[in-house]
Amino acid sequence: MNKRAALQVHCELDRPDEVFESAAELFKILSTPMRLKILSCLRDGEQNVSYLLSHIETTQPNMSQHLNALYKTGVLGRRREGVQILYRIIDERVADLCRAVCTHVETKE
Repeated sequence: MNKRAALQVHCELDRPDEVFESAAELFKILSTPMRLKILSCLRDGEQNVSYLLSHIETTQPNMSQHLNALYKTGVLGRRREGVQILYRIIDERVADLCRAVCTHVETKE
C-alpha cells in the first residue's frame, strides 16, 4: 500500500462511528431489489402507486410496504392529490448511488 493510500484509509477511519452506522442503515434500506426498482422508476419524476405497479411486478400491499420504508427513512417524499398519493425521490444522492451500483453490477457481468 502506498503512502497516499495508507493516509486515505486512516482519514476514512477517523470519521465518527455515527457515519458508519448511518451508512449501514442506508445500505440496509436499499438492500431489497424491490426498493431499487422503485427508485429506478421514480428517477424520471413523481409517480402514483398505480403507475409503479404497472411497471414493477408485485402486489399493492407489498409495494406500499416498500414505499413506506423508503418514505420513513427520508429517501422518498409523498403528497396527496385527491385520492392518490404521489411519491418522489427527495434524496437524489441515494438515487445516484443506486444507479452507480446497478450500472457497476450490470457492466461487470
